[in-house]
Amino acid sequence: MAVGVLALQGSFNEHIAALRKIGVTGVEVRKPSQLEAVEALIIPGGESTTMAKLAHYHNLFPALREFVSLGKPVWGTCAGLIFLANKATGQKLGGQELIGGLDCTVHRNFFGSQIQSFETELAAPKLAEQEGGSDRCRGVFIRAPAILKAGPGVEVLADYTIPSDKLRSVASDTEAEEAIAYSQGKVIVAVRQGNILGTAFHPELTSDTRW
Repeated sequence: MAVGVLALQGSFNEHIAALRKIGVTGVEVRKPSQLEAVEALIIPGGESTTMAKLAHYHNLFPALREFVSLGKPVWGTCAGLIFLANKATGQKLGGQELIGGLDCTVHRNFFGSQIQSFETELAAPKLAEQEGGSDRCRGVFIRAPAILKAGPGVEVLADYTIPSDKLRSVASDTEAEEAIAYSQGKVIVAVRQGNILGTAFHPELTSDTRW
């Protein structure tokens, strides 16, 4: 099985290395034609605005949307999660183009700047049910987004309770504040909907290959 990794910018090399650990061939994808040679796709973390500009330059968006609509497995981590969301908030002026397909609202850079990046333990019982091992996993959050709302067809795989001392420093626009209040201080950080998997954190930067 060949798994494509969108290689425009970001942590694509780390994903390819992680795939190698489980005996899967990772293929760098930079052009629409290269999607035809892979059976699944990972959209890695990185700088989402830059990735969107490069994807637009290479005319990748139509091919990526078709790939998703065909039901082929697609996983977005961090910036990749933003790309796959139907709606993104907290964007820079003018916004950015999205692939869509995942019925959720994602807040870009929800957890703040680079210096506010962090690691934490996450409860992930559904991951353990399917892949075995511990029902917890390590979450590496780097300028990370968060899912504020998820549609009825979206399965939540992990969420994160925001510590009280961090509540003031996380995203503070009205929609984010309402979502945090509604969920009693929690945000969603991993979901699955049909063929789409999304994580706000970076499993490829840990030794846990279950994701």
